[in-house]
Amino acid sequence: MSDNIIWWGGELPHLADFNAHAEGHLQGYLGIEFVEVGAESITARMPVDERTRQPYGRLHGGASVALAETVGSVAASSTVDRTQFATVGMEINANHIRPAYEGWVYGTATPVNLGRTTQVWSIRIVDEAGKLVCISRLTMAVISLDRK
Repeated sequence: MSDNIIWWGGELPHLADFNAHAEGHLQGYLGIEFVEVGAESITARMPVDERTRQPYGRLHGGASVALAETVGSVAASSTVDRTQFATVGMEINANHIRPAYEGWVYGTATPVNLGRTTQVWSIRIVDEAGKLVCISRLTMAVISLDRK
């Protein structure tokens, strides 16, 4: 993508807005917090703890996918006029590269393609040392709200 700001209205979204609605939803239950927004990316972090580990002590692959879809979905919705459009998930995949056992993992969503009706996002999940834990690709549909 370019060096231009991709967000709707040409301004960086506010992190507080992304974190304000977490309580009572998957984002809140898993401890996902948005921590950074740039001109073309959004980053959230998630703890590796009893909520997100599988029984063998490793980060659960499903938790990684939940982080990827959360950060990618928020990113996608931030590129459109939400009074006229909604973005909804069509497909997500994930390649689990390395286990994480503790601390935090960080998921950063960057656009691969921002089309009129379809968006594709790449989400890299890394551990606190910056090592790749998971790579995910999320495809989102952009639908007009008048098509309910």
